[in-house]
Amino acid sequence: MQELTHFLNGAQTKGSSGRFDDVFNPATGEVQSKCPMASAAETTKAVEDAAAAQVAWGATNPQKRARVMMAMVGLMNRDMDKLAEALSREHGKTIPDAKGDLQRGLEVIEYCIGAPQMLKGEYTDDAGPGIDMYSMRQPVGVVAAIMPFNFPAMMPLWHVGPALACGNAVVLKPSERDPSVPLMLAELFVEAGLPAGVFQVVNGDKEAVDTLLDHDLIGGVSFVGSTPIAQYIYSRATANGKRAQCFGGAKNHLIVMPDADMDQAADALVGAGFGAAGERCMAISVAVPVGDETADRLIEKLVPRIEKLRVAPYTDGDDVDFGPVVTAASKEKIMGLIQSGVDQGARLVVDNRDFKLQGYENGFFVGPHLFDHVTPDMDIYKQEIFGPVLSTVRAGSYEEAMGLAMDHEYGNGTAIYTRDGDTARDFAHRINIGMIGINVPIPVPLAYHTFGGWKKSMFGDLNQHGPDSFKFYTRTKTVTARWPSGIKEGGEFNFKAMD
Repeated sequence: MQELTHFLNGAQTKGSSGRFDDVFNPATGEVQSKCPMASAAETTKAVEDAAAAQVAWGATNPQKRARVMMAMVGLMNRDMDKLAEALSREHGKTIPDAKGDLQRGLEVIEYCIGAPQMLKGEYTDDAGPGIDMYSMRQPVGVVAAIMPFNFPAMMPLWHVGPALACGNAVVLKPSERDPSVPLMLAELFVEAGLPAGVFQVVNGDKEAVDTLLDHDLIGGVSFVGSTPIAQYIYSRATANGKRAQCFGGAKNHLIVMPDADMDQAADALVGAGFGAAGERCMAISVAVPVGDETADRLIEKLVPRIEKLRVAPYTDGDDVDFGPVVTAASKEKIMGLIQSGVDQGARLVVDNRDFKLQGYENGFFVGPHLFDHVTPDMDIYKQEIFGPVLSTVRAGSYEEAMGLAMDHEYGNGTAIYTRDGDTARDFAHRINIGMIGINVPIPVPLAYHTFGGWKKSMFGDLNQHGPDSFKFYTRTKTVTARWPSGIKEGGEFNFKAMD
């Protein structure tokens, strides 16, 4: 049985708390490794060592920090296959999905190569008689990143990259469900030239998290996960005087207008709803066709596509559409919500409740499910399922369809499929949701824009990656300077000139 480690002061470090959590192979249900759970003392030491290392790193000029990012890009590309295999082995997603996870994280590291441009301040000369003003962006110091299981490479890189490029030290608490890739990334950062101690990886549970939230040396906290935990972390961090950005749950709607290309819409829904087994905060979990005729046409297109989906372990090849969910508890929750949908009156059009994969009966596989005639009062509509389940809510009009998305407590992403530019423009302007897709099912912005939702999907003022990340991971300092003038012959100051 492999025993995983922390990554502290530039090296793999065994845990000393004596507590471990099981890391499963989602395809077989077997425990494949043990992950150490850090004690408060271990976490505190990691923070203190990071603070000591940050002083020199923060004083390193931005060009040299950017060169570390440049080297990291090359190393990640070199090790892409190895990283993807490790990610798939612990998470369960297919190799193409794993490489997509890594690639979207890599794009943020590429963006961070431009850190010198992003960290430039502002200057005003002659703001007053002999007075100049200028601003500087300086690192926060030590920041914590508490990351989820569903993107074990992308999410850490989205936060660690900008934080390091800004001159901070980072203490990362990855998910205990799939911690191997974050440990591998930490090794690559050191190989890229990052000084020891600037990037610490502490595996753990609530004990480690609370230690980070309470520690005086932690200046900022980033979190991605469920909304209840996001609210908890945001409240505790800000109560302790820290800046915080906490990203929570989602219930993303895709509205299908009567004039939409129905094949295009169906393909989009299958990919966005079932890719990565639905374990994505930007997954489309609700289809909203406008009008019964549109709904009937859409269901007719969806059913054969969903029935053709191949569910299997990532080791079965590139033609696997999605693999298992991450844990037995996740599977149990998903199956419970599916049953609640049936019990509450929704029509289960594609029913895979009895799905079993020969040879992998103990794995955490959930077959694809499609509901029709779902209503907003049902649990499968109100809750984030985080599994391969697509619900269809029929709307009588465009206004009703848009109202469903606007009234939901989550506001991460949404999309509309239509050929009408005026409808699309109206939708983009009026909807109260953070990320909008127009004939794009999963509107995840590229690295040079920012990613973040509204309502209960996000707590804080600044989003992930893009310009917002450089604002979050720096503090602005403004200097007002006045120098004496009027030097007399012989080199003596004329102090009256200062009056």
